Amino acid sequence: MCGIAGILDFELGLDASKRLLDGMLHTQNHRGPDAFGTWNGQGVVLGHNRLSIIDLSEAANQPMEFDGLVLVFNGEVYNYIEIRRELEQLGHTFKTSSDTEVILHAFREWGGGCVSKFIGMWAFAIWDERKRELFASRDRFGIKPFHYIQSGNRIHFASEVKSLKHSPLFSDGLNLNQVSRGLQMGWMCYGEETYFSCVKNIPAAHNLICSSEGVRLERYWDLSSFVKSDENYETKVDRFREKFLESIRLHLRSDVPVASCLSGGIDSSSIVSTVQHGGHKGTYKTFSIYYEGKGDVDERSFVNEVVLKYPQLEPHYYSPTDNEISEAFDRALYHCDFPATGSSFMSQYFLMQLISRNGVKVVLDGQGADEYLGGYMHTYYRLIGDMLGSFSFGKAIGATNRVTGNLGLGTVGKMTHFGKSILNSMLSEQQLYGLEYKNYYPFLLNSTSDAVPFELSGVGQTRVDAFLYNLLFSTSLPSLLHFEDRNSMAFSIESRVPFLDHRLVEYAFSLNDSDRITPETTKRILRDAMKGIIPDSIYNRKDKKGFVTPGESKWLRGPLSRLVATDMKIPEFLNKERVGKLLSDYRNGDNSKATLVWRLAVLVDWMAKGNGKTL
Repeated sequence: MCGIAGILDFELGLDASKRLLDGMLHTQNHRGPDAFGTWNGQGVVLGHNRLSIIDLSEAANQPMEFDGLVLVFNGEVYNYIEIRRELEQLGHTFKTSSDTEVILHAFREWGGGCVSKFIGMWAFAIWDERKRELFASRDRFGIKPFHYIQSGNRIHFASEVKSLKHSPLFSDGLNLNQVSRGLQMGWMCYGEETYFSCVKNIPAAHNLICSSEGVRLERYWDLSSFVKSDENYETKVDRFREKFLESIRLHLRSDVPVASCLSGGIDSSSIVSTVQHGGHKGTYKTFSIYYEGKGDVDERSFVNEVVLKYPQLEPHYYSPTDNEISEAFDRALYHCDFPATGSSFMSQYFLMQLISRNGVKVVLDGQGADEYLGGYMHTYYRLIGDMLGSFSFGKAIGATNRVTGNLGLGTVGKMTHFGKSILNSMLSEQQLYGLEYKNYYPFLLNSTSDAVPFELSGVGQTRVDAFLYNLLFSTSLPSLLHFEDRNSMAFSIESRVPFLDHRLVEYAFSLNDSDRITPETTKRILRDAMKGIIPDSIYNRKDKKGFVTPGESKWLRGPLSRLVATDMKIPEFLNKERVGKLLSDYRNGDNSKATLVWRLAVLVDWMAKGNGKTL
């Protein structure tokens, strides 16, 4: 894991470009403190902050050159050994044992099509001296970031937006569509858009090509076929297990020790248990955050079940104090780049701090499983909505009774749940999210537009398919991955997410809804694939906690109360009357819209700090 930066600009001049690049790399040095490198050519400069994980030698430092190509790369290609063997059979020879060199040779051999061979996470840029062309790519799920500013054929890019603030192309004008999405929906990003009008992302699963003919984006992968498997369920479980074990095996490739985050939920427990079940030798460290107090979430009892089952685990726990939360907030928000739309990023920040203090550079984490295996309770509305859509009313009522019974809901709760399922049977994902966007919270922007600033896909054979697809690419996972990257890299840690092996995700979308979620259980196939590997108590868990923190109410009324002070400077683009009432109600003890208050307070604080420009 590293930081990359580059400037393709024939107007700036070499000396100015080199000074600019140095500033960009210095700003994101936390991403890769092990080595610092630059390369310059005519109108092009490239830079790299290295976090040494694979091939620790200086020969693997970047930028790396080969046969007229220059590469800066952030991420890991986990199957680099297999690709290297294939390239060697085609006559290629190698000077290092790094995955970086494999990317260069693969690009020379197959061009931009090489990315279809990669299993991993990446954001990289290759300058082709022969073609005078910049080729950049981002992995299939956008695990690693690639931000850029374009003006004509001028492109300045970096791993973090804070680095791009050095660029003369940067302006701090806000993208109010993204501000609105952040407030109303909690999304940190959307497609190629960011909080700044001038800064774009390369979207997940896209390549960017910049040449004398202009700049273009090309999508190289999608989950578009949705061909359903006709295998029996037991065979599907075996195949899923095999693919998951293979993903874990690849994600353990490292020339430095690997550890794991462990929350006590099924996802992280599956990762840790599979590592141990696979015969990992020696002590294996795990890291967990917990909170004690009324209403707080403490998952240590479930974590301890994993530790008891696998005695070679070395667990580490941490519970942030109020003083630590108050002191760390500004630093965490600075690293986040954008106004954090929930408080869980703070828990993850402290988790990564704990990992760093224990000298670990690589961790495995459980992001992604909920998004494609039906881990969120909202998936049930779509599942029952499909039953209603096919006129299976008795089946839908029975499913509602079982789901709400497991959730402990009474009569009113059951009726509400069934009503939402009816709504899901009638509306598309775009219509459902549009309804939420317009009505779920008081709309705080001064806007008379009825337009909804997003467009969701309706792909898939079922409503569950469509819901999970959008979770992966638009509504949920992009924000989670943003936090994952920024928090881990704030402490020079590489965070790997084995559930996002694309082969595993492709297989999951070949499954029937009932393979993934039933009225009795979520993530059914994962549970059954892990039966006997994870502790029974975790296999049987029915609750869904997520990365729960007490921030939106307890922290905002305690160590972070300064964020909702009465002298808050409300931006002009917000409706002062609605904002005033929202804050007044909250200060008077109303927690019903605490999440929106958090988003508003953090947005205002982020802007007060000059859009996060300074600490």
